[in-house]
Amino acid sequence: MKPSLKTLNHDNRNLLILHLTVFVWGFTGILGALISISAVQMVWYRVLIASITLFAYFKFSKTNIRVTRTQFLKFFFTGSIVATHWIFFFHSIKVANVSVSLICLSSVTLFIAILEPLIKKHAISKGDILVGLLIILGIYLIFKFETKYTTGIIFGLLSAVAASFFSTINSTLVQKNNPSIIGFYELAGAFFWISIYRLFDKSLLTETFNLSLSDWFYLLILGTVCTALAYVAGVSVMRTLSAFRVALITNLEPVYGIVLAFILFGQKEQMTGGFYLGSLLILAAVFIYPIYKNRRNKA
Repeated sequence: MKPSLKTLNHDNRNLLILHLTVFVWGFTGILGALISISAVQMVWYRVLIASITLFAYFKFSKTNIRVTRTQFLKFFFTGSIVATHWIFFFHSIKVANVSVSLICLSSVTLFIAILEPLIKKHAISKGDILVGLLIILGIYLIFKFETKYTTGIIFGLLSAVAASFFSTINSTLVQKNNPSIIGFYELAGAFFWISIYRLFDKSLLTETFNLSLSDWFYLLILGTVCTALAYVAGVSVMRTLSAFRVALITNLEPVYGIVLAFILFGQKEQMTGGFYLGSLLILAAVFIYPIYKNRRNKA
């Protein structure tokens, strides 16, 4: 039975929304470079603004956000991993640049391929190993040719490790819970854990609210459009599009981000040939992975 014109139009609309959402995620790195405050402060403001925005959205849409104590604790503690991921990611941008951070973040596919079988207790497939080796080779080339960005690369990879942990955890949590509600409690948890950390860092406490107008403007975009709005939009279309399509389009995030960074920052984002070769290997592996998994699932 052929899909109706209405169904096709609905799918096309959702594809466009997903592309725009991924583009917005790619723009997150640009904001990280534009905002002048430290990574810890930036993420603290981001999760605070996003949590308030999502809470307002739930109130407006009359969404019931009640969860059990066990669910709350799971979401809240996962928020600490989300906070770690974002702090490492933005710190990587601060000490290197947007291109380095986004490419390193792409290696999350490698860490998920290793971590997911361990948590879910099933064997790592040969295809996962091959994809992982391609990514490792790409990372090696970037390390070899971009030695001045070593610290940024390390934090970018640590960010990818943290992302693989909460992505794997969330892949089990979403089976029984509303993804938007999970996101809200994880963001609230991230805010709580960063606030605890800030209590022990006097320099961060004295810098609170002492921001320029441009920083406030970029932070509001980061917290509302790039976090809360993008999250709700992304979740809504992921329920109707296939996991394969979503995975392929989501992998465009570093591409969008690197192109935007090159346009906006020019010379600062120019890298060596070795970096681009390593990036090409990582991106190739990242795009091959969902195709391979799709075929494996159909076999």
